[in-house]
Amino acid sequence: MKKEEIYEALKKILVELFEIDAAKVTPQANLYADLEIDSIDAVDLAIQMHSVTGKRLAPEDFKQVRTVQDVVDAVHRVLHTPS
Repeated sequence: MKKEEIYEALKKILVELFEIDAAKVTPQANLYADLEIDSIDAVDLAIQMHSVTGKRLAPEDFKQVRTVQDVVDAVHRVLHTPS
């Protein structure tokens, strides 16, 4: 899965599940400050990304995540790291 595909899947989840205005979802958008995602939402987001990617995303994969691009990069890293 390419980063562009991960971004589009993530954007769709943020818009549909969390009812965030699509215009606010940019690579630079801060999940907490700009999109108002809280820690519970972050867990739900990880679960939704698992359903898209088929890979389990461990909490430690998301410890340093702050922006939409950080999520894309973290998911891309998980997808392209040998098990």
